[in-house]
Amino acid sequence: MSEQSDKVRLDKWLWAARFFKTRGLAKQAVEGGKVHYNGERAKCSRMVEVGVELTIRQGFDEKVVVVVALSDKRGGAPQAQLLYDETPASLKARDEAAAQRKLMRTEPSRRPTKKGRRLIRGFHDQVID
Repeated sequence: MSEQSDKVRLDKWLWAARFFKTRGLAKQAVEGGKVHYNGERAKCSRMVEVGVELTIRQGFDEKVVVVVALSDKRGGAPQAQLLYDETPASLKARDEAAAQRKLMRTEPSRRPTKKGRRLIRGFHDQVID
């Protein structure tokens, strides 16, 4: 782990733990209510402590992690994974949700015919106009 300190801002920790690509995106997520600190909404400037539970919503996934270490420097992915532990319930819920999404996805059994392509193109033209 890179530099450790006893106080780190929430948005900076989320960035260092590689949940978000930039601090700006981390700040937007916290302000938008996508990150909860011990079950409550928090501000970006909230100081993170070891042992707290964070709920982070990213797209379809919701991760529940426990803060294990603090860092205000962004390192590689192996170092970032040492900053938190995801709860087993969170892992199970994410796997089940991914399986459900995979089952919901449908693919056509064959390519469309010439008539089918014309219908698709006509529908597409109606939507755009």
